[in-house]
This record gives sequence, C-alpha cells and structure tokens, in this order.
Amino acid sequence: MLVTSVTGHLMEVEFEDRFRKWHSCDPADLYTAPIRKHVPEDKVDIKRTLEEEARKCHWLVLWLDCDREGENIAFEVMEVCNGVNRNLTIRRARFSALIERDIHEAAQNLIAPNQWFSDAVDARQEIDLRIGASFTRFQTMLLRDRFVIDSAQDDKNLVLSYGPCQFPTLGFVVERYWEIQSHEPEEFWTINCTHRSDEGLASFSWMRGHLFDYTSSVILYEMCVEEPTATVMKVQQQEKLKYPPYPLSTIELEKRASRYFRMSSEQTMKVAEDLYQAGFISYPRTETDSFSSRTDLHTIVQEHQEHPVWGSYAQRLLDPGAGLWRNPGNGGHDDKAHPPIHPTKFSSGESRWSQDHHRLYELVVRHFLACVSQPAVGAETVVEIDIAGERFSASGRVILAKNYLDVYRFESWGDSMIPVYVQGQQLIPTTLTLDSGITRPPPLLSEADLLSCMDKAGIGTDATMHDHIKKLLDRFYVTKDANTRFSPTNLGEALVMGYDDMGYELWKPNLRSLMEYDMKEVSMGNKSKAEVLATCLQQMKACFLDAKRIFFLLFRSDRSNGDDSSALGENVRPCGLCQEANMVLRKNRDGNFMVGCSGYPQCRNAVWLPGPVLEATITNNICNSCTPGPVYLIQFKFRQLEIPPGFNVNYLGCIGGCDETLRQLIEICGTGSRAQARGRPPTTTPSNGPPTTTPRNPQRSNSRQAPCIYCYQTGHASTDCPSRISATRHVQSHGMNQQNGESSIPCSTCGTPCVLRTANTANNRGRKFYSCSSQACNFFVWEDNLNNGSAPRSAPRPNISNSASNPSRTGGRGRGVQNAGRAAGVTFVSATGEPISGRRCFVCGDPSHFANACPSRGS
Repeated sequence: MLVTSVTGHLMEVEFEDRFRKWHSCDPADLYTAPIRKHVPEDKVDIKRTLEEEARKCHWLVLWLDCDREGENIAFEVMEVCNGVNRNLTIRRARFSALIERDIHEAAQNLIAPNQWFSDAVDARQEIDLRIGASFTRFQTMLLRDRFVIDSAQDDKNLVLSYGPCQFPTLGFVVERYWEIQSHEPEEFWTINCTHRSDEGLASFSWMRGHLFDYTSSVILYEMCVEEPTATVMKVQQQEKLKYPPYPLSTIELEKRASRYFRMSSEQTMKVAEDLYQAGFISYPRTETDSFSSRTDLHTIVQEHQEHPVWGSYAQRLLDPGAGLWRNPGNGGHDDKAHPPIHPTKFSSGESRWSQDHHRLYELVVRHFLACVSQPAVGAETVVEIDIAGERFSASGRVILAKNYLDVYRFESWGDSMIPVYVQGQQLIPTTLTLDSGITRPPPLLSEADLLSCMDKAGIGTDATMHDHIKKLLDRFYVTKDANTRFSPTNLGEALVMGYDDMGYELWKPNLRSLMEYDMKEVSMGNKSKAEVLATCLQQMKACFLDAKRIFFLLFRSDRSNGDDSSALGENVRPCGLCQEANMVLRKNRDGNFMVGCSGYPQCRNAVWLPGPVLEATITNNICNSCTPGPVYLIQFKFRQLEIPPGFNVNYLGCIGGCDETLRQLIEICGTGSRAQARGRPPTTTPSNGPPTTTPRNPQRSNSRQAPCIYCYQTGHASTDCPSRISATRHVQSHGMNQQNGESSIPCSTCGTPCVLRTANTANNRGRKFYSCSSQACNFFVWEDNLNNGSAPRSAPRPNISNSASNPSRTGGRGRGVQNAGRAAGVTFVSATGEPISGRRCFVCGDPSHFANACPSRGS
C-alpha cells in the first residue's frame, strides 16, 4: 500500500490564453469563451508523483475531505491517474475524523465516488469564473482611475473585483450602514415606577412601553401622580427552562468563536483545521446540527472524565443517579455527510498549541458536554400593578438548577429577586418618574451577524463563507473595528450604490441564493450541470449587457452640484445666472436638499437649503418680491431635533433671497450636515472635466464619530452643540416669535423665548401665560402677574429630561422617601399652570415639585 497526498485542488479552471488578457476581448464575450481545466505549474510535481505511482498500482482509494470540494478534488486525482492506467479499481473512503475508529470503519466500507457532488463544484467554479471575470474587468477599467486608495501600494495593478458571493456579502454591510445613516432620532417618553420594601426593590416597567407624544405622556403621568396608590392586579409564578444549544455546525462554530473570543472566521477555520488534522476534533466543515442514533455519545464523554477543569462535570453526566444526562436536541439540518463538530481525542492542552487552539478546543468540548445535558431550571415571578388605570409590570427569577450552565461558561442566566406581592395588595410607589429617551439606530454588523445573514440567505457554503469576508477586507471594500463590526469604505459603498442606481440588485442575496439552490439540486441529482450553467449564465449575461449600456450610472462623476440628485418637482424659478434654464428642486443620496440649474454642467448655479430639511414640496404660491420670477414658495418640514428652539417644524419659505428664516437656519445649522455625518468624501473639480470623488483611506473610514442629535454634525456632544447656543443667543434679542409673530419674553432661567399661551382649564380658561419652550426648563409666569410687576417663577411642571441617554440624571431614583403617606395641604401646578392639590414629589416628598424636577434626584 502506497500513500501520497495533494494540497487542495490539483487543477485550476481558466480561460484559454487568447481570452486571458484584460483588453483581449469584450468582457461580455467571457460568458461564452472556451475554458480549460489544467494542472498549474506549481502542482506539476504532484501530478508526476501520482502518475508514477498509478502505473504500478491496481487500486486507487481516495481519502479526500468528505464534502463537495473534497469530492471534486477526488475526481481531479482520478483524471490524472486514469490518464496513465485505465485499469484502476477506484473506491472512496468516507470518514469524519482522523481517529483510529473512523479510519478502520471507512476502510472496511469503501464506496464509489459521487459524481453529482463533483459536478456541483464544477458548475460553481465555471459560473464564478465567468461572472466574476466579466464584472471585475468591467468595473476595474471603468473606476480604477477615478479612485485614490491610500492602502493600495500599486494603483496601476489595483483590481476592483466582483464575486457572485462576495458582492451580496458586501451588500449586507452597506445596507446596514445605510440604515444607520438614514435613521431619524425620535424622542419618546415612558413612565417608570419603583417600590422598595424590607425585602428589596422592585422596578416596574410601563406596559405601554413608551409614547412619542409628549402631551399624552404628561397627561397620563399626572393622572398617576394624582392617584398614586398602586393595586397588585396579578402575581404569576411559573417554572422556566433555558435549553442548551444544538450540536455544533461550522457556521455556529464561527459565530460563537467571534462572539466569545473575537476570533475572525478565517482564523477560526484555520485553527479548527489544525485540530482536525491532529485528530482532536471531527471534520470542521459540516452543516449538520444533530447527532445520528449510531453515534456513541457516552464514549466521547468518558474520554474527558480525567480533565482537570471539566472532568468532574463529565463524571456527573455519566452518573445515572445525578439525572444530568439528556439526549441532544435536533437542530433540523443534516448534510448526510458529517456529524456535528465534536471532540474526538482527549487533551488537557498541547505544548505547541496557541491561545486560539486552547480556546477553540475548549469551546468544542464544552459545547458538546452542554448538548447532552439537562436545561437550566428557574422559577420566574411576574407582578402587574395598576396606577390610575395604567399597568406596570416587574419580574424576578431564581435559578433552581444550573445544569448545563455549570459547564457552558459562555452563557449566563442571572438571578433577579423582587419582593413578595399578593394579588389585591395596595402600595404607594417609592418613585414615579416620567423619563425620556431617543430612538437609536441598529448597530453595525458584527462578524457573527454577517455570518448569520449569509447563512440565512444561502450565500456561500460553510467552507467558503469566511473566504468571502476576507476578500472584502483584502479588497478594501470594508473595514473591521476592534469589536469585529464592519463598516463599508467609500469605495465599497460606491460600488453597491452604482449597481443599485442601475436598478439591478446584484448586491442583494436573492440571485445568488437561487444559484446556490440550483447547485444543491445538482449535488442531489435533480438537475444536470449543463442545465444549471445555461440558466445562470444566460441570466447574468443579460444583466451585464444592460450594465454596460448605462455604465455612467455606476459612478456619478458630477456629485458636487446636484449631480447626485434626483428632481423632486417642477421648476422653482428661472435661473438668474445663465438666464436660459430653470432651477429645480433636488435631493441627493445623503438626504440634502438643494435647488440647482437644470442646465448643469454648463451652468453650475445652485442654492443649498438648510441641513435639517426632512421634506420639501413646491407649492403654487408665488413670492411677490423676488426677481426674476416667478419664484414658487416651498413647503418645508424640518427634523424637530435638529432645529433650534423658536423655529416651527413646518414652514412655507422662499429660496429667492428674501426669506430671513431660511437664512437664519442656514447660519445656525449649515447646509449638507447629513453628508458630513455619513462620511461622504470631499469632491474636487478638475480643470478639464467634471468633479470626481476621492475616497478617504479605508483604514481611517471606520473612525466615523456619531453625529450630534441636535445639528447632526460630528466633533461635539449634543449638550455642547454650538448651533444650539448660537440659536439661543439669536432669538433672545427678539420680542416676537419669528415664525408666527406671537408675543414672547426671554426665559429668566435659560434665555429661550417663552411664547404667550392661553390656559384651557376649568379655573383659568382664557387666562394668558408664558412658559419656556425648552423641555429642560421649568419657567412659567401668568401674563397678568407679569403686567402687575409680579416676579415670574419656575413652575414645577414635569421636567422631561433625557434620562435614557444621560444615566447620571437618574442616579437618585429610589432614595429618600420612607414615608408612604400623602402630604396634607399640598399644591401642585400642572403643565398648563393649573393648581392641583394632593400631590407630592416621589423622591424627596416635597410638595412644591414633581419627582422629575427634584433637586435630590441626581445627588
């Protein structure tokens, strides 16, 4: 018996020589150009060895990896050996681990090679070659000269590659980034309640969750404050189970290694391959997450009884009296080739192992032991209370038996005790507060998230997913931060944006998912290789030809003056610069609005609008003062959190130059702030051509700073926003509200203009009062008191602070109130100035203010 080896694929698939040079043919010709599969120069010695040995042998037994790629390599070896010896008897060995038991079983049960598996790989290789080569040549020749990538050492040899799996993977990263950039922060309010007793503290959450309407929240909160007695409506106790994970598949191994150890998927597979080759774990490329009934699970556990760390747990598992054993769950996936990843040989740590080897081996062992263990058991109590018709709930949990959590240290299920309550019990809350927060965008995709997206969409295989992610990093399409979260570079975003502009969703997973499904059908014998090749290549060639016809959309070279914009309506006014074309309303991809000349690029006249504009619509109203006319007025809607106090969200304005309000907003908020927040590259205008975009160094692109929620600029926090400060100073000098001409006075506390309002309560209906428009201020004064010379006061209306985003302001919750009784002779003032008796602060007990305005709250 002679034993030899190969190193990966013995053969490569490539075009014939006359099609291999980039300028030798139209890229569209690559969909029908002849291809060949041959042994490359660096594998010729391996080929000679196989030929020499095959001439002397009668049998050829193939011991390649037992997946599709391994089967294809087996057929490559068969082709070489059959070329010199047609009389060979050929058999295939099926195994899942390089241990004595599996090797003996495979040798005694040799089978025939699987032609369908090999055909599926051949189909994938040809599809990827033709599609990848055509689009890579196309976009590289089109875009390479337009980009300057600092990380690329040789711009002339820079390749902007396209891959049928690589691009949908990039699409996941870009799409999540766009979701974050387009997120509009919205403020919400929620009522929180706590109750402290001798048994501890219970925190009750509002069962409405939160409301986005401030007035409704205040009304409901005041109802609760007026009738603060809480009644326990329901006490529910039940047993809860936390189940162990399913057996370990390749994707799950990569995701958990990324989540627990921050190991890249590429490094995870490299280390897993090392452990497999050394016989310590089973084959690490498997889609199966359920053990077959033939697997001897007890024997695997017995091998780990002597381990110094988890050996005692393995002994408990095998003890029938402990009742810890449980047959593993079925995850529902089985590739019919390999079992889930599990330990195959005991080790307490090898001297040559790196830290990653120790970590990954420990994860495989602990995961396996957890799979065959009972779930954790806990007792959970849920309590619901009613305050003035509003429901609140609190829950607590006690772990009764940790079971698998004793060995699976990567997961936890913490205790959270609450006092004992009885249905019908009445109590007075310790604290009752109205808190605000701001909606947050989703986070950037982590490596575990990205692998989940690829797995769900069927992009790549368990053996290739990590390669697609690595290619994105190597090509500088994305960057990865220390938390393993991905951000697109400007180059990667521009490529996806270009195909999206064409109307083709080549960056979406749908098309590749269909291809993967077809190749799976080939591996099962339901479709032929020729059928799948014809369908996929015909479809992609049609997409490619359309892309060529509209290639100018792939990279918009005229971004700086409305070129990256789309017309949103009819003409706004005649252009006063060229006096030939009309000015039209446009919106670019960053969300910025502008009015630009339709004669661009011959005429570059443009009027940029304030950055906080959310919507803009041209009306039929005409400005009476601006020339040349007619100049149509535009109905604006601004982002509420981005405009200064004193400006209305809805505004009808003129862009002709006469509008003072628009001028002030541009001075305060600037134009194009959304573009800066999104990290757009600067534009430059060459002397002999249209503007071009130069992406920043991708290595620096992941240092984007979160924008201020007030002005959407970076470089400062919302509390230190210079736009807000300048806006406050500006409006202090005005005695009339600029938007609607209402009378106003400056707030004596914060300087914000206080608008004159009319009370609509029973005792004060029709009475005028001033109140500060800033929600962080409590200033209030009746107009008649002001006219009589009475000093204004800070009315104790609820102070809706951003406690959700500023935890330091809620640090005093639950302190100070020991007396549960109600104070007598108490007077509160509502948000409209209406005096209400019988209320007190739920933090310090003082009847002069609400808990939200309590000075003791943050102490």
